[in-house]
Amino acid sequence: MAEKAQPQGQAMHKVAVAGASGRMGHMLIEAIRASGDCQLAGALDIASSPAIGNDAAAFLGLASGVPVSADMRAALANAQVLIDFTRPEGTLAHLKVCRELGVNAVIGTTGFTEDHKAQIADAARDIAIMLAPNMSVGVNVTMKLIEMAAKALSTGYDIEIIEAHHRHKVDAPSGTALKMGEVIAQAIGRDLKECAVYAREGVTGERDPSTIGFTAIRGGDIVGDHTVLFAGTGERIEITHKSASRSTYAEGSLRAVRFLAGKKSGLFDMFDVLNLR
Repeated sequence: MAEKAQPQGQAMHKVAVAGASGRMGHMLIEAIRASGDCQLAGALDIASSPAIGNDAAAFLGLASGVPVSADMRAALANAQVLIDFTRPEGTLAHLKVCRELGVNAVIGTTGFTEDHKAQIADAARDIAIMLAPNMSVGVNVTMKLIEMAAKALSTGYDIEIIEAHHRHKVDAPSGTALKMGEVIAQAIGRDLKECAVYAREGVTGERDPSTIGFTAIRGGDIVGDHTVLFAGTGERIEITHKSASRSTYAEGSLRAVRFLAGKKSGLFDMFDVLNLR
């Protein structure tokens, strides 16, 4: 895909990408080149990646002038913001350097523990961070619909969250499914830690109506499907979002990049980006 020309007088957002040689990294680099208002300023990957030293846009048959590097400070030296869809340990290491250099961060990594989230919140005292388990605009609008439904269906309806992803996904339930659970629990005044049920096997007894159930499916190349089921007596409501391409995550990430422009600190999510509060 050809790189779009910058509109005259428009400032460019200088963006670095973590996990630059992975599937999501490639999608982000392609979206940045096609955006017209974003410029690839750095490309990070692990030292063992065969892409180290190569041009970050080589997979497109193009030259960006930005090499893939395992040196975090070198890769972030010219960036205003880092987009990171890697693993929790890698993201936290990247975030430490971002904080030192004053580089903002858009984080789509999932699988964070409560301690990890506390570290991210602490870093947000010095830099602006947009943290969301799913950058898709459609998914986040779905979150808002789920919140509205949960408030109206807080009694008399059993709530189940079903998610499906590709065989390579390493965490379950997905970060998006967990976020859906958090949105629902907050809407109906429950604590997800207390009411979540992640597995059922054997003689489980009757379903506790105060619980929120999770089911995770892994197989093939499913990009990401999420359904929230509100099952009542005589009727059920299903709110579903299906992703067919990771490009939706990339486009949402660039919206987050634009949202963070000019911000010096603070922790935000996609509801902030999309004005869904």
